[in-house]
Amino acid sequence: MQRQTALKRQKERARIEKQREKTANRLERRNDKGSNSGLAPGEDPDIAGIVPGPQPPAVD
Repeated sequence: MQRQTALKRQKERARIEKQREKTANRLERRNDKGSNSGLAPGEDPDIAGIVPGPQPPAVD
């Protein structure tokens, strides 16, 4: 019976630790997301720096 209780405690500690890591990762991503200082307001980061029109020839 003791073994089952110890396993439950171990599982619970692992679950709590995983939840802490997930929370820390969420906060880190949230902070990184807001630090796009290289873009103008309203500029789409996926297409930033793309120049419309003919492209330069590929180097042989």
